Parts: sequence; structure tokens; C-alpha cells
Amino acid sequence: MQQNPHIHAAPGAARPAFRGTRRRLAGVTAAVAAMVALGALTGPGAQAADNPYERGPAPTQSSIEALRGPYSVADTSVSSLAVTGFGGGTIYYPTSTSDGTFGAVVIAPGFTAYQSSIAWLGPRLASQGFVVFTIDTNTTLDQPDSRGRQLLAALDYLTERSSVRGRIDSSRLGVMGHSMGGGGTLEAAKSRPSIQAAIPLTPWNLDKSWPEVSTPTLIVGADGDTVAPVASHAEPFYSGLPAATDRAYLELNNATHFSPNTSNTTIAKYSVSWLKRFIDNDTRYEQFLCPLPRPSLTIEEYRGNCPHAS
Repeated sequence: MQQNPHIHAAPGAARPAFRGTRRRLAGVTAAVAAMVALGALTGPGAQAADNPYERGPAPTQSSIEALRGPYSVADTSVSSLAVTGFGGGTIYYPTSTSDGTFGAVVIAPGFTAYQSSIAWLGPRLASQGFVVFTIDTNTTLDQPDSRGRQLLAALDYLTERSSVRGRIDSSRLGVMGHSMGGGGTLEAAKSRPSIQAAIPLTPWNLDKSWPEVSTPTLIVGADGDTVAPVASHAEPFYSGLPAATDRAYLELNNATHFSPNTSNTTIAKYSVSWLKRFIDNDTRYEQFLCPLPRPSLTIEEYRGNCPHAS
């Protein structure tokens, strides 16, 4: 027989009902807390868990412009006698191993130049969380196609035989280069599509069109370049990349062909952002690439597409 819900229970019998209410309230509270926690996990703070390649603290404008990033850096020299396919160089790497492995970048110099001409990029990029190899070429007169092959040989040495190979994730690699080394950067990306980022700096190459390149590519030109004028080199290189490729064209303001040979904050900040976004899949750096940067005291022009979703 069903009890009348309006009959009052005896005073002593009310406690179980209150305890049941408290249990239900506790259950509701726990459910709400779980939903809040789930929301937190799917919010911006969850990216570190979603992206195992993310390295270093959240970036700021000042952090990507800084002379040094959050990692302490060491370096080691590689003799030309110890390698084949390129002319040796210097490896810069984060000293910490607590974050696991890092992506790696090889950088080639230009015509008649040595690794010393691009050495400033070594510690600057490495301190942001990359292993960086600035190389010498077999001869200073090597042409872009040869420099492209040498960049690939240096990548293979770095990941397979170098003393720091255990610090590198060999699936996360990039290439950079200045002048003919920049032309070689395009050659390397064309030959090895698995490369995840390419940055030619005031590049020179007789080949003007690059429909075979699928690697995310940031081309840096200079408005005052008389050696590789942007109208006949950097701009057609950019235009010759497939529209479906992640690509950007940064033209430096009040700059020359040799601007990449000395410490340059604009080159560094966009190189760091590009390498982080495409080698580390770190979308925290998209804020510096999209919306597209506007002309400024250091930027003559910037073209490109916002990074595609990974």
C-alpha cells in the first residue's frame, strides 16, 4: 500500500531523508565539478596535453623578439673531416633534456660565405627549443642545387650520427639558408617533402617556380637587395609555390641582401614563429602569423595565408 507523501514522519525518521538529500546534492555538485574540469581540459590550457611537441612557456611578443629564449644552449663543432656530403659546422642545442627531444634545423650560408655569416641564428633559435646546425658547404662557390643536397646530408648526419642525435626527434626537421643557401633551402624542400618547415633568407636561384614544394615555406626578401632583387627572386619564388602550401612572403624594410648576416629581430621573431608552428605544431605561435603582419618600420610587405589546421 502506497504511503501518503503528505504524512509527516516522526522526528527521528527525518534524518535519513536529509542524508539522502545531502547525498543527492553532493552528487550534483560532483557532476558540476566534473563538467567544469572537462571544460577546462578542452579549453586553451589543454594544448600541452594535446600536443606532445610543444616546448617552452607560452610565447609573447617580447619572448619571440628576445636575443635568447628560455633554454640554456651549448654548442659543439663538427669537423669537415668527420662528415661526408657537406663541409662540417657547429651544432647548437638546448642543454636541458627534461622536456624530451627537440625539432632540428640546418642552416646553409650563401655564395662565397662561411657558417660564420649565419652563426647568430644558431644560439638564438636553439634557445627557443631547437637543435640548430649551421654548416659550411663543400666549397664556397657551390650552387643552390648542391647546397640543397648538402642541407639534406647535414640533416642526415645530425639525426643519425651526431653526438646530439639522442636529443632530436628526426620526424620534426626544417631547413634555412641565406642567398644561394636560401635557393638551396627550396631545393632541399623540393627533394624531401617530409621536411616540415623551410625559410629561405634573401634567396637566389635560377629556378623561379616551385610547384613541387609542399613544405610550409616562409620566404624573406629585402627591399634594397641588389644581389637577388625581390622582383626576380624572392617574389617569384613565393608566387611559384602552390597556393595550397602554407606559405608567406616577408619583405624587410630598409634592408639589403646581407641583412640576414647580422642579428635581426624581425627575421628572428618570424623564423621562431614559423618553426614553432610547423615543426612543433605549436598553435600558440599562430597569433604572430595571423592576422598577417602589417607594414611597419621593419616590414615593407607581408603576404601569405594563415596557417592551415594541423
